[in-house]
Amino acid sequence: MADFYVGNKEYFPKIGKIPYEGPESDNPLAFKFYDPEKKVGKKKMKDHLRFAVAYWHSFCADGTDPFGSATHQHPWIAGAKSPLEAAEHKMDAAFEFISKLGAEFYCFHDRDMAPEGASPAESEKNLVTLVGRAKKLQKAAGVKLLWGTANLFTHPRFMNGAATNPEFGVVALAAAQVKAAIDATIELGGQGYTFWGGREGYMSLLNTDLKREKEHLARFLSLARDYARKQGFKGVFYIEPKPMEPTKHQYDYDTETVIGFLKTNGLDKDFRLNIEANHAELAGHDFVHELETAAAAGLFGSVDANRGEPRNGWDTDQFPSSYYETAQAMYTILNAGGFTTGGLNFDAKIRRNSVDPQDLFIAHIGGMDAFAVGLEIAQRIINDGRIPGFVKKRYSSFGSGDGAKFEKGELSLEELAAIGQSGYGKYGLTSGRQEYLENLFNQYLLGL
Repeated sequence: MADFYVGNKEYFPKIGKIPYEGPESDNPLAFKFYDPEKKVGKKKMKDHLRFAVAYWHSFCADGTDPFGSATHQHPWIAGAKSPLEAAEHKMDAAFEFISKLGAEFYCFHDRDMAPEGASPAESEKNLVTLVGRAKKLQKAAGVKLLWGTANLFTHPRFMNGAATNPEFGVVALAAAQVKAAIDATIELGGQGYTFWGGREGYMSLLNTDLKREKEHLARFLSLARDYARKQGFKGVFYIEPKPMEPTKHQYDYDTETVIGFLKTNGLDKDFRLNIEANHAELAGHDFVHELETAAAAGLFGSVDANRGEPRNGWDTDQFPSSYYETAQAMYTILNAGGFTTGGLNFDAKIRRNSVDPQDLFIAHIGGMDAFAVGLEIAQRIINDGRIPGFVKKRYSSFGSGDGAKFEKGELSLEELAAIGQSGYGKYGLTSGRQEYLENLFNQYLLGL
């Protein structure tokens, strides 16, 4: 245990620093594929993947679900004399865990870190106190803040939304909370700030002025951006799409919806997207579809790394385990230029019946290994060049001649139609070779 943990108490005493032992290891508390210093392409694995631990699921979730009470008995809660002291213990445990895991980043909601007070001023005071503690622990552990955010969905006041609430007073309270969360993010050197519209949507259109609510949301985001920039924040703002749950319909439904919203309201220069795999599934999309859509618009930013259960209709937030899915994701991410201020945040939780302290480590180890495998497969595909080359060749008719003129906007509809008429019968039956490409992808997956 490092000696920087305040209170000098070790919360995971039987677990040391997680080592890399390679694929032959049968040690559940060791990485099999994630070797942080290994070069993949031009960068080390750790610099490609930029792993972050989610403060909320890892240290706040207790196994409660709609049908049962808590099953996780966190040792950092026992014996605390006040909510603030419990938050301090939780923070010590969090930095011990992150340090032993070897992740370089973490993410937090304001209410994960500090308890709600009896007033906005007291809540902010609590947050300032815990931010001071976090700043010292960050420095001692060599851990950085990937992004911060405000919890604008748990408190009953937000049952009808935060920025989109029909009561102006609630919108103002949300602003006070966001202002404090932005200040905390800046103080901790956060590289981004995220907005998840947990209740920014509607349950029924019979009581909703949809146009007004979306305008209010855009104005609120603009005010938050302007405040942060005035305070010197140079990072990226993220919006995290999700279609529904807890609302019937959320205004950040999916990536395409958010892109349209950002461009419509002039926010696309400051905001990018934080894509979550489980949210993509709930929207009826593949994870890689959402990544590709954001990348195509130049608005890809960060990832909440998890997965859903296809047979369940809700946000199960399980740890990623599919090498096929992580390889697809990393192929898109590498082609988009990789992460800058973003990274892979494990917005995932261990299962309700996973109650051993080791389980939290094992879950993260598995997720980190899965993305390490995906990274190497993606780099192999890029280096080999067959799949990128196939795609390039498939669109080669737009690389010169009339195809190039069309892409440059140099053809009228009449000219385009005349070209079509003259070429009738020559085009349209070139194979897409999907089966070949899928088989080839599997060969890369198996290292063949």
